[in-house]
Amino acid sequence: MSVRRPWVAGAFYPAEPDRLRQAIEESFTHKLGPGKPVGSASAERRIVSVVCPHAGYMYSGHVAAHSYHDLAAEAKPRSAVIIGPNHTGIGSAVAMMNRGAWETPLGRVEIDGELADAISGASDIDDSAHRREHSIEVQLPFLQYIYGLDLKLVPICMGFQDIETSAEVGRAVGEAVREIDAVLVASTDLTHQESQASANRKDRMVIDSILKLDESLLQKNVLAHRISTCGYGPVSAVLVASKALGAGKAELLSYHTSGDVTGDYSAVVGYAALKIMR
Repeated sequence: MSVRRPWVAGAFYPAEPDRLRQAIEESFTHKLGPGKPVGSASAERRIVSVVCPHAGYMYSGHVAAHSYHDLAAEAKPRSAVIIGPNHTGIGSAVAMMNRGAWETPLGRVEIDGELADAISGASDIDDSAHRREHSIEVQLPFLQYIYGLDLKLVPICMGFQDIETSAEVGRAVGEAVREIDAVLVASTDLTHQESQASANRKDRMVIDSILKLDESLLQKNVLAHRISTCGYGPVSAVLVASKALGAGKAELLSYHTSGDVTGDYSAVVGYAALKIMR
């Protein structure tokens, strides 16, 4: 069995299982976090998808925790489709793994081959794009923490993020997930290395586009205002898929920047957590 080994364990998050669990718990209980997840309070799931940041946990874990806190309160899905950007430039324009497992310090998550096969028309099968890419990896320990190890995974890494590619991926995911119980995760950070004031202004455009469930507006804003949101394609794809699955509204759960952690507001990175619901 092909196993994708962790690439950023020990850098973006702790490599030791106990320390990793502690880091996740501290993300929930952080002063900017949502508080400890209470476990499933509903037999249903209204959340179709979430948007989460993918920086190191010390910078963005407390923001990501808001999305996972709300997911934990609803019914557990069979699988998670995680779509992230390709930072490395390695591999296919849109790359998916359809067999094997992903490993984190908390254990292994099996790839949902049936669901991956249903999506595969919009993506190449390419393991190489995933080996050194962190945008999907950093989401897995949170998912393992709230759902356990029997959750399955479909990882999709997007190098091309244009509206046509994003829409194609989104349509394929939406069609496949109609038949299989899965939650969607779009992995993205927002503005990179600009002043707090500039990041707040640009990030608001991105957030407002997501709240309107408007992938075309999102793409237009990112391109017109040169917003350095690294995962606008994955977010666009998840918006297309979510609407196909009956989503009708989105909610901002948390927005902060790295400056809110470091105290340096001269050059920050923006992070947002949102949920998209039926």
